[in-house]
Amino acid sequence: MQALQTYGDSDDEQVTLPEPPTSSEFSLKTNMQICAAPIVLPTGSEECINHIDPSASEVTFNPKFEELFSPMVGPENPFKTQQQQAARNMLSGYVEPAYVSEFQFENQRRTFNSFGYALDPTVGGLAEGTKVVTTTGQSEDVNADAKTVFESTKLRPLDKRKRKKNNDPSDIEGFLGPWGGFVDEQRVMKPSEEEAAELEELAAKRNKKGKPTEEKPIEEKSILHISDSVDYQGRSFLHPPQDVGVNLKSDSPPERCFLPKAHIHTWSGHSKGIAAIRWFPRTAHLLLSASMDCRIKLWEVYNERRCVRTYHGHKQAVRDICFNNSGKFFLSAAYDRYIKLWDTETGQVVRRFSSRKIPYCVKFNPDKNKQHLFVAGTSDKKIICWDTRSGDIVQEYDRHLGAVNSITFVDDNRRFVTTSDDKSLRVWEWDIPVDMKYIADPTMHSMPAVTSAPNGKWLACQSMDNKIVIFSALNRFKINRKKTFTGHMVAGYACTLDFSPDLSYLVSGDADGKCYIWDWKTTKLYKKWKAHDNVCISVLWHPHEPSKLVTAGWDGLIKYWD
Repeated sequence: MQALQTYGDSDDEQVTLPEPPTSSEFSLKTNMQICAAPIVLPTGSEECINHIDPSASEVTFNPKFEELFSPMVGPENPFKTQQQQAARNMLSGYVEPAYVSEFQFENQRRTFNSFGYALDPTVGGLAEGTKVVTTTGQSEDVNADAKTVFESTKLRPLDKRKRKKNNDPSDIEGFLGPWGGFVDEQRVMKPSEEEAAELEELAAKRNKKGKPTEEKPIEEKSILHISDSVDYQGRSFLHPPQDVGVNLKSDSPPERCFLPKAHIHTWSGHSKGIAAIRWFPRTAHLLLSASMDCRIKLWEVYNERRCVRTYHGHKQAVRDICFNNSGKFFLSAAYDRYIKLWDTETGQVVRRFSSRKIPYCVKFNPDKNKQHLFVAGTSDKKIICWDTRSGDIVQEYDRHLGAVNSITFVDDNRRFVTTSDDKSLRVWEWDIPVDMKYIADPTMHSMPAVTSAPNGKWLACQSMDNKIVIFSALNRFKINRKKTFTGHMVAGYACTLDFSPDLSYLVSGDADGKCYIWDWKTTKLYKKWKAHDNVCISVLWHPHEPSKLVTAGWDGLIKYWD
């Protein structure tokens, strides 16, 4: 098939090369080697165009110009108005980019604000750069002395005041420089005596009061309602009775608690709703109640269940009360911005405290070595610690972002937990004014009432989304998602809650005047009943009785259940 060709002159230098193949041979050979698909070329003007979705944010191939800018394909939306069909790159229409020097823009804006004119911003046309726009909206020709704020001008339209001048630096005392100020300039605008008198009169008329008077603290008084304030041995009513069938001095709780079934007594005496009730420490043979009628009353829990004493020393509703460890003294916090320390037995006010803000909650430090210190949460987001011996503020905890609603001591009184209107829970080390733990969650609501469990391991918080939320009271303060108690309606009211002494039940009031009891282990609602005609604001389980609890309501009544 192949003929050999020879090149070269002499016999010695002959090189033999193969003959090139013919076209038929080559095509046969290549078809044997490569079996490729035939290439189909588009006939005429047919080109393959990939359509791009106008809403696509990325393209997976390299598109041509025609593909990128080809018209949109497909049926038009017949329901779109002409305005909706128009191309827009912002809410109100289509903004074309235009170059304006930032300096020139700011220059014209400031000139317009200061002098009342600026160059006409109309782009194009004959007027560009030759006309000014004034504050009246009219277009005028540019004046020779129409300077901008960045140009020095002798005649500034708004600067007609004369400046004090002394630019002589050798005059050390009288040198003014650029700080001279204006002639007849008044730096301190103070009303004259006549104007001040007029303003005061006007303010007095607005307040519908006469002359402004200094507020004096109300005269405190106390009434003893029982004739036998001491028994045959000379012991006062603070001494617990020993003939009631219960050992009130024992430290151990009842072995097993039961649900109360019947209403056994009503204490009435307050003319307005009750705000708070507290057991006498340890023995709970007396009950202290604070009311919106500005009075605080002490009641017997056993025997005749009389009203023992009334304490009257506030001008406005009493918000919170707290006994010290022995029960000899108690604190009362009221809306008249005063916190008062009372002697329980004599009814005397020992001391008054005020930070000029409304105290919302007040607590003695339960530590036996710190009985002279108490903390109060106020309306100005602070927790203030006072010393009852000197009457001085000894510490301020100022980290909350809303009024402080509750203070609860935990961890052997080394720490305390506060809740606030800022929907957070903060944990503080005693005497360190920076919170050691801050618990806030977007799902959390305000928690105006908090109670610690008898074993000190849990905190029950009344949440404003009609739930009782449980937090661990040991080191981590973690929310216990499994234990959530629901079914009651408390939104908007700081209804307090309590545990049974053996930690088997949780009890709470609600906004409809009902009382609810849940099982602590299963969170099941065991019992609910109508206790009051108005809000049932406070519930306390007796620490020595297995099935007795006290409820207080905004109907002014305190009820005892067994």
